[in-house]
Amino acid sequence: MSVLVTGGAGYIGSHVARLLTEAGTEVIVVDDLSTGKDSRVSGLTSYRIDLSEASAVAALEELMIKHKVQSVIHLAALKQVGASVENPEEYFNKNLGGQANLLLAMRAAGVNKLVFSSSAAAYGVPDVDLVSEDETTSPINPYGQTKLIGEWMAANAETSWGLAHVNLRYFNVAGAGWDDLADTEVLNLIPIVFEAISKNNKPKVYGADYSTPDGSCIRDYVHVLDLAQAHIQALDYLEKEKREFNTFNVGTGTGSTVLEVIHQIQKTTGIDFEYEVIARRPGDPARLIADSSRIETTMGWKAKNSLVEIIESAWKALN
Repeated sequence: MSVLVTGGAGYIGSHVARLLTEAGTEVIVVDDLSTGKDSRVSGLTSYRIDLSEASAVAALEELMIKHKVQSVIHLAALKQVGASVENPEEYFNKNLGGQANLLLAMRAAGVNKLVFSSSAAAYGVPDVDLVSEDETTSPINPYGQTKLIGEWMAANAETSWGLAHVNLRYFNVAGAGWDDLADTEVLNLIPIVFEAISKNNKPKVYGADYSTPDGSCIRDYVHVLDLAQAHIQALDYLEKEKREFNTFNVGTGTGSTVLEVIHQIQKTTGIDFEYEVIARRPGDPARLIADSSRIETTMGWKAKNSLVEIIESAWKALN
């Protein structure tokens, strides 16, 4: 039996694939390599497939049967918020069309276990200090909408043909579990700051007048290796006959301000760089922190790494 990891050559997916492999599980990787890298999954069985293409259904069904796939971890997706606003059709096509094709193939191949990579973006801008899974979902951009609709698709498949599924709503993922699996996409705060200082530019801080201890936004940063471990434990959870919940936050339950992150990067790198405070970005909540008590109570998962370890591992992997 094996586990299929879509997006397995990506930053998060490669950590999931490596943890599974180290545990002795056979891993099959599917990735279109638009942002993923072959080098991250060297030695693993992998297929280059664009899930949104019509031909993907037959190709996925065939490889699932061939490799006796028992469960799927679905991470493949476009994930840039800004790009989703500029080109929503592409996001709906890739993220939702790709998931529809995956579910069609799973149904045809008799594979009925799915761990879905969702996002805290499904919540939108919740007006609470600590976000629980019971909070109203109201995504404010097409990316977040695709993640919420992806959860609905999994729920409908459960009703229709018995899909057992878990939705993992990630908060801010960073760090590196291994040096060769660094986050090379400059999309999130820590890689953005690293790139700025490598070019002798000032990192930008979007607003320092929020109602927070230092005026900058607060976010919940979770180490990518801890997040990958949550996927492994979600697979174990799907083996249970009775499951009370389908949806789980993955975060630390504590927050760090943007300026705290920047000051820790200065300390870790030894570079006393300057930063620039500019106007707020529309839609940025003052704080977004996960209530992760459900996944801790239900699966026994809890983040082990602090912000210091996140930044140290990310910096080491890039240098």
